[in-house]
Parts: sequence; structure tokens; C-alpha cells
Amino acid sequence: MTKRFFLWFSMVSALFFVGIAVAQYPLMDMIAEKVVQKYQTSSCEQLWQERAEHKGQPKPEREQDFIAVLHNDAQMRSAFINKVAAPVVNKMFECGMIP
Repeated sequence: MTKRFFLWFSMVSALFFVGIAVAQYPLMDMIAEKVVQKYQTSSCEQLWQERAEHKGQPKPEREQDFIAVLHNDAQMRSAFINKVAAPVVNKMFECGMIP
């Protein structure tokens, strides 16, 4: 009986903390999802074309602001990178954008 209680308690606690972690940065989650969606739905040709068109141009102000926030908040930066790294890097690899 005691083992069941501790197992149940530990599962509820884990779900609670995961829920808090997910809800901690709702705006970042939305931006991360948008980035992942862009890479998953774009063709390699579209990604290469966009890369060429934006080379050397300054980023939009909203994007610069978000990047500044990521520079100043290590936990948010880590959460963002954990969400976008695998899908973005996989797509870039498939498209020959990284070795």
C-alpha cells in the first residue's frame, strides 16, 4: 500500500512539474512551434531561397527583441533550443545546409 502511494505521489508530482515547465514560457513555446512548423513544412528549395534572400539583411525588430530575451534568460534559451534543435537541424541536414 505504501509503495502504491509513493508511486502515485511521485507520478503526480512529476506531471505537476512538467506542466509548470511547459507553461512557464507560453510565448516562447508559441515561437518555437512556429519555427519548427516552418522547417517541417518548407521544402529544401524554399529554405535555400530564403537563406539567400535574407543573407546580410538585418533581422526584423521583433525577432531581434526575442533573441535579446534569449541572450538574457539562460533557462528560456535552453528550453527554446531543446524544442527547436532536433527538427531544425534534421531538416537542415536533409537539405544539405550542414555537413
